[in-house]
Amino acid sequence: MDNEQPHQELVKCVVVGDTAVGKTRLICARACNKHVSLSQLMTTHVPTVWAIDQYRIYKDVLERSWEVVDGVNVSLRLWDTFGDHEKDRRFAYGRSDVVLLCFSITNPISLRNCGAMWYPEIRRFCPNTPVLLVGCKNDLRYMYRDETYLNYCKDRSPFIRAPRKSDLVMPDQGRALAHEFGIYYYETSVFTYYGVNEVFENAIRAALIARRQQRFWMTNLKRVQRPLLQAPFRPPRPMEPEVVTVNSVYLENMTTLLRQQYFSDMVIICGAKGFPVHRFMLAAACEAFHRLLTTDCVSLSAELARSSSESSMVSSMGEATTGDFNEDTEYLIRQDQAKQMRVWDQIKRRSSCQILPLSDSCKKPPDLYREVNHPAINSIRVVKEIRQAAELLGFHELSKLSQFILDQHLLFDKGFMLQFHTSFPQRLREMCVERNLFADVTFDLDDGIHLAHRAALMARCDPMKAMFQGHFRESTSRVISFPGVKMYAFQILLCYIYSDKIPSVEPTRCLELLELANRLCMNRLVNLIEARVIEHLQHQDRVCGEEDQVVEICLSLLEPVKLHNAHSLAEWCTWRLCGAYDRVCRARHLSQSSREYLADNRWPPVWYVKEYDYYQKCLNEQSKEQKEIRPTTSLQANQQTGCLCFTSKL
Repeated sequence: MDNEQPHQELVKCVVVGDTAVGKTRLICARACNKHVSLSQLMTTHVPTVWAIDQYRIYKDVLERSWEVVDGVNVSLRLWDTFGDHEKDRRFAYGRSDVVLLCFSITNPISLRNCGAMWYPEIRRFCPNTPVLLVGCKNDLRYMYRDETYLNYCKDRSPFIRAPRKSDLVMPDQGRALAHEFGIYYYETSVFTYYGVNEVFENAIRAALIARRQQRFWMTNLKRVQRPLLQAPFRPPRPMEPEVVTVNSVYLENMTTLLRQQYFSDMVIICGAKGFPVHRFMLAAACEAFHRLLTTDCVSLSAELARSSSESSMVSSMGEATTGDFNEDTEYLIRQDQAKQMRVWDQIKRRSSCQILPLSDSCKKPPDLYREVNHPAINSIRVVKEIRQAAELLGFHELSKLSQFILDQHLLFDKGFMLQFHTSFPQRLREMCVERNLFADVTFDLDDGIHLAHRAALMARCDPMKAMFQGHFRESTSRVISFPGVKMYAFQILLCYIYSDKIPSVEPTRCLELLELANRLCMNRLVNLIEARVIEHLQHQDRVCGEEDQVVEICLSLLEPVKLHNAHSLAEWCTWRLCGAYDRVCRARHLSQSSREYLADNRWPPVWYVKEYDYYQKCLNEQSKEQKEIRPTTSLQANQQTGCLCFTSKL
């Protein structure tokens, strides 16, 4: 295989530096176009040397060595070396055109050795060869505190220490050493591929310029530029924090409400057995029960029924069922008086209750008769008729579920149950929060009163359960004082209690919500509030373009939300403020620890800001130099000027 082509410049580039600074990976990235992952970078270092004969063995490696730089065809040949100081590298330095002196960004000792050992060695064997100082592993300047990288370090070995901030070599330190030696300075990263091609292109330029000084008659080298400036690497912005929401226990809480039957307010009697239930749950689950329980007569009975411990209603069909009866209803009416009294005594022992006798005006309301004599209520005789009753009641989810059970299907479509789990909380929220139906407790808030249901509060909130179930005065009070809570916060609390969801939250009013949720030990509610606030701030920041307002809100929320265990919101506010450090660096009301954290984690980091300013300064100086080199007069102007400085006449 012919390694050399006509009209092609062959450039030998020798790469030297301490061991484990990244020389071989840099060569492989350029010669083999090899991209590495983080797990590959974290493998245990084994000293290796990239063989120069790969240009002869592998055709693709040879083809990748060909490059056109400033109009010159070049074949770049890379020579790898061992990093041991005692090795003899005399042969590698022989006939070299350019030398790359490498050090690691995370190893200050390797930079120190560049000046103490490597540069004197290069000048001893290659006194006139151009040298470039190259900082490898540029990515670790921002990845040293990345969680993924730190986990890889821990998995690699417990005895390997991850890089620290004090281990990092800043760009101005490397550039200072390069300025001391009068050489160019570049940085690279094989992980992000930053500067890999750029450093070798500029190495070729340095080699061709040195060759042009020796071979001034070569016309193809006249257009070669001097090594170009390298734009600083701006590290990527840290990932936006996500709110980790506690898993919902809404279904489990509703199951607890069914089993425990706290403060049930109605008893459904079937035969000789009574079933305590909650009216608000029946009304929300079934439209037929909703119409039945919200009739005027039943509502009047609910208002006048009072109990010392709870409110209860006994559904009796004694007077309300007239006309044609089915077999079950006739059996219920034909019971002897003693048996009816025994059933009533059982209910009375459970709770002292007063029954409102029907007045003449509401003894036979048409709506009540129609609902009580509903075919679904009078048709349940056996277990199989549950499905028929559910169909008559319009309870489609129960109808489908019972049909699957009766058909003994092991697998069934859960889509209809998912729809029920979505619509039921919405109906429950509408009835209990917006319409306050069947409420049995009143909360006296700072700016008004609000009704609620003890059973729902106990099932969804442990402090409420302890308050209503324990030996506290609130367990028997009809009106409960709730100081420090306003209507806005309490309504959102009830929305979460009944539906496991909350509406949109204004960031300026989220503190009272977080305080209430944290006081009641409701971690999921805290997470939902955090998510709503972050969504609102993101919309303001990215859609409305109100960046200044978002920064001001984050400044006002950063310290207070930490007091209410809203750690996700505090983390997001910190992330947002780090990206706007120039606007918040003078904030005096922040704590010392917060100011230090923002200064250490600002984005872009301070070293990048300095490098960018230096880069812009160098660009301006280069542009001025180019303007000075250009001739002030053109050839045509010179031709119009006479020998004695008189303008020639046309």
